[in-house]
Amino acid sequence: MSTGPIVIRPSTDADVGAITAIYAHHVQHGTGTFETEAPAEAEMARRRADVTAKGLPWLVAEEGGRVVGYAYANHFRPRPAYRFCVEDSIYVHREATGRGLGRLLLAELIARCEAAGARQMIAVIGDSENVGSIGLHQALGFEPAGILRAAGWKHGRWLDVPLMQRTLGPGEDSAPE
Repeated sequence: MSTGPIVIRPSTDADVGAITAIYAHHVQHGTGTFETEAPAEAEMARRRADVTAKGLPWLVAEEGGRVVGYAYANHFRPRPAYRFCVEDSIYVHREATGRGLGRLLLAELIARCEAAGARQMIAVIGDSENVGSIGLHQALGFEPAGILRAAGWKHGRWLDVPLMQRTLGPGEDSAPE
């Protein structure tokens, strides 16, 4: 699938079709998300618009003019006290895995969330056997924060949910501006 340099950039409305297709594969075949039915393109467009309206990043990895992955951050929880804490999500096209795209996306996502004033990033990793995602997050400074045992049922088995956390910017060392 490699067809040139990889560009990490903010997503646009034109990327929603590719984003929807990438996510649909993960919903149908993976355990990185606990959704069991792939959302339609209109729903993915709504989700993207919700994230970007909050001033949070939704990025894509583009290679040779084709979207091969995406990542975004959303507030960890909807309550106002959580407004400086974000949760990351990263999905890579099935034919582009294992090439470092996730690392590029997450590194840029971290930088943009820090610039936006976020102080903590949480990774809610679907499936404790998702060693790729766990390793990616560890490599970029995330530390284990707990595990939710048998929190989800998908593909005929119970799935644990590892939680990981990374401090952004000054973290808890000063009050936010």
